[in-house]
Parts: sequence; C-alpha cells; structure tokens
Amino acid sequence: MSVIPTYRPPRDLATLVELLRHHGPVIVSDDASPCTFDPTLAEVAELENVSVVRHERNAGIARGLNEGLLAAVESSSDWLLTVDQDTVLPDGYVTDMLAWLDRYHDLKSPIGVVGAGEVIDGDARIRYPSTIVEGVRTTAEVIQTGSLWQVEALRSIGGFDESFGIDAVDAAACVRLRAAGYLVAVADGMGLRHSIGSSRSIRAFGRDIMVTGHSPERRTSMLRNRLRLFPDEFRQSPRHAFRSIRRVLVNQSAGLVLESGRKDKAIGTLRGLRGSSRDTLEP
Repeated sequence: MSVIPTYRPPRDLATLVELLRHHGPVIVSDDASPCTFDPTLAEVAELENVSVVRHERNAGIARGLNEGLLAAVESSSDWLLTVDQDTVLPDGYVTDMLAWLDRYHDLKSPIGVVGAGEVIDGDARIRYPSTIVEGVRTTAEVIQTGSLWQVEALRSIGGFDESFGIDAVDAAACVRLRAAGYLVAVADGMGLRHSIGSSRSIRAFGRDIMVTGHSPERRTSMLRNRLRLFPDEFRQSPRHAFRSIRRVLVNQSAGLVLESGRKDKAIGTLRGLRGSSRDTLEP
C-alpha cells in the first residue's frame, strides 16, 4: 500500500503513480488543490489500483498520510509507503526496500520505519547520522518520503499527528515509534531524489550552505514545530535534539541573510519562536 499526499501536483504525477501501483493499491490524497489541477488528478484517478481523495479544505500532509494508514489497516497491509508528490524514486525502489526488510524480520527490537540511506537534493547528498543496533543501521528520524512504515506500529502510536500540519510530521512519528520501542532504520545503498523547498546550495562563510527558499509562514511552522518536539527529543537523545534545533536555526539564519524577502521571513521566524502564527499549510 502506498500513499501520495498532493497539493498543486506536478503534471507528471502519473509517472510516480505508475511506478507504485504495480506494487499494490495507491491512495492519492489531495489537500484542496485549485480546480486548475483537476486534469492531473483526473488522469491518475483513471489508473487501475489507484484511488484519489479530494478535500475542500487545506489541512496539511498528515491528514493525507493518515488516510493511507487507514486504507493500509483496512486492507491488512503490513507496510505503508509514503511518498511526496515531487519525489523521484529509482526503478526497483519498492522491491529493493521490501527485500531489505525481509533480511531483518526477526529482530528483537522491531523496525517501525525504514527510510532510504541517501536523499539527493539537487547537488547535495543528505545522509543520516546513525548507529548500529542488532546489525541494523538506525537513526533518530527519517523523512517520510520514500519511507516504509510498519502499519501496526504506526497504528499503535495513533498515526501521524495532524496538529503538526506539514513540518516535522515525520519527526514526530519517529519520536513516538522510538518511545514505543521500535527502531527507526536506514536502508544502506538505497537512495532517492527529493527537493526540500526551493533549495539551492550557496558558498558563504567559507562553506556550502543550503538555502531552502521557504515562505515566512513555513518558517514559522518549521521553527514552532521543532521547538514543540524538543522536550521529547531531548529525553530520547539530547544530542539529536540539539542537532535538530541547530539545523533549523541555520536554515532560518540563511533565509534572513542570503534570501529575498528578509523582513517577512524575520517576522515568520519571530512568530515561530513565540509559538503562534497564522499558518498557511501550502508547501
């Protein structure tokens, strides 16, 4: 079972859906896209083994992911693959990920989610800091796109927290899985392409810095949600908690120094620090 949450989906959405539907049912959950995107969604709705759910109110990615979880529970699926609309998966990705999981089906500590070992964003290669547990490479959190979630584990923690909207939805789920005794695993040798915002790498201060181009509203959400997660993350791993906050603060600072619209982005950052905002849930 796979789920693709969409908002203003790309015209080539059918390419991603075609890759996934041969491995099981696909749920496409659209988060209130304008009617101009009807042709794209109608095209994928005509494909066999694909269901498209349209919403009239924008609520964020977590709602769509939970619709996939519900469908996976109802169909007695063991694993749910969650994929962003703009992610590019290599041929054989699903088969290879399932084969990887088969090698670790009898661990003392079960795997709650497994993500690709490498995420390629433009010219940047993102890899997770990791440790070995029972012969498996594990980490504190993985991004949800391209990740396989154990359905029963995800159901047992209440699914994805919809109050997070978009940002850190996957991180919050990983925190809960780890608290419940599940491993957050990384599949070595597996990779995918995914753009984080309108990211690009800039050389500044003697080092390469990733600027994401996120809107002021998204900067509010990103900072607020990370601060909200910090206490639980700190209890599990102080090192990871501080690393997460450092990463988001570097991103916020880069936006204020290296991107356009600095004043509005500064206001967005301040709102995130206050923990209040007028959020828009658009990507």
